[in-house]
Amino acid sequence: MVILTTEEKLQHFLEFCMEDARSRSAKMLDEYTQALEQTFSEHQEDARRRAEHQVKSESEQIEREINKRLSLEQISTKREFGKMQDELKEKLFQELNEMVIEYRNTPQYTELLQKEIKAAKELAGKEFITIYIDPDDEEKIRSLSLPESADIRVSEYSFMGGTRAVIPSRHILVDNSFQTKLAEAKRDFRFNIKDLMGGTAND
Repeated sequence: MVILTTEEKLQHFLEFCMEDARSRSAKMLDEYTQALEQTFSEHQEDARRRAEHQVKSESEQIEREINKRLSLEQISTKREFGKMQDELKEKLFQELNEMVIEYRNTPQYTELLQKEIKAAKELAGKEFITIYIDPDDEEKIRSLSLPESADIRVSEYSFMGGTRAVIPSRHILVDNSFQTKLAEAKRDFRFNIKDLMGGTAND
């Protein structure tokens, strides 16, 4: 049996305490390190999620902005295209009006009036019919042959040429005025986009 002195006992106790402290410190350090690593990992994951969310949010915002700008550009383009069509349409019908004026000074125009008078009378049959011509065509009355049961008059209002006829008994108006025909043509006129773009119908 070994008998330890007080000093040896204290030394032994001190060594035991130091070893225990080192052991517990090492364990605590391991636990703390693991906790830090876990926290860091969670922080990384959270940061990644937030970054992905931000990228997605900004991408959606950019896409919305692009779509908005495209929409505005399309509206602007359509507006400009519509304006160009209107300008071309006005120019076209101005030229048509000038062609009508020139046509009214030709023998073919007098022949047309005669055909319209004949067609209107055929429609009226035996019913009385009043045929109106444009004020500017008054001098042509002498060169127009008028069928029976028909009266030809000069209209109080200009209608750019052609004829208008009324069958009173049947409440029928036959409107062959150039004014009406041009107005209808202008109302129904549509440009072929391929023509405006320089393409062909087969493109």
